[in-house]
Amino acid sequence: MPDLPVRPAESSDYESVRRAIEFISTEVQSQPSLRDVAEAVDLTPSALETLFQRWAGLTPKAFLQAVTLDRARRLLAEGASLLDASLDVGLSGPSRLHDLFVKHEAMSPGLYKAKGEGIDLAYGFSASPFGRAIVVASDRGLAGVGFSDGTPAGDAHALDDMVRRWPKARFRLDEAMVRPYATRAFDPAAWSPDRPLRVVFIGSDFEIRVWQTLLSIPVGCAATYSQVAERVGMPKAARAVGAAVGRNPISFVVPCHRVLGKSGALTGYHWGLSRKRAMLGWEAGILART
Repeated sequence: MPDLPVRPAESSDYESVRRAIEFISTEVQSQPSLRDVAEAVDLTPSALETLFQRWAGLTPKAFLQAVTLDRARRLLAEGASLLDASLDVGLSGPSRLHDLFVKHEAMSPGLYKAKGEGIDLAYGFSASPFGRAIVVASDRGLAGVGFSDGTPAGDAHALDDMVRRWPKARFRLDEAMVRPYATRAFDPAAWSPDRPLRVVFIGSDFEIRVWQTLLSIPVGCAATYSQVAERVGMPKAARAVGAAVGRNPISFVVPCHRVLGKSGALTGYHWGLSRKRAMLGWEAGILART
């Protein structure tokens, strides 16, 4: 395995948020109070509220509302029509103004079949709103985003996850090369149509078609696996779409977290269901501030 970088000290904000999200999700039926959540994560109510406001621009109560089943169903109802519109007319609609404006291209499927042989990939780690992130890039653009639990073992697992995708690629530690991609990906102030974020897809033809469709789901909306399957021209392939969504290597940037179950349930996520809830709530905060 390639070498891991020395780990700098990082903010513990996401760890506290993650614990709060897990508690809220477990106790959602009882609609826990601010005090209940604060006690569960060893913070005062005021400290928890300040943390959430700083992290997502939402109170814990508003965050709870953003990730409930009823809200998810509304996202799906809105997302169905917006998905159609965004694919038919391009980047349009108010929600799209808040999205990452991603310019994407695909590497040859032959390189994917060859397990990445001949590809040079740089990697590094960065703080993000969702914990410590691994960022992978080629000379053509961002190729991978994943997450660590913030421990040395977590870093090693995140790197191994990326290496397993393209085991014959040449990985090298290059924090300087990947840092600009991390900054652009996680900073809403840097999301601009005038400076698109370049990403490169390394996958099968089918996977790339699915990932391209995910990019059309605006912030604040969602789609089901069946809707994505219809969009890629294979309406009976929802299960295969689910597998392709799960293999998305550029998490968050290619928003697989916006794909939900048919009922609106927040189904599994490669980097953990709490992180998926965090992403949806964080995005709800972006829309609430504009």
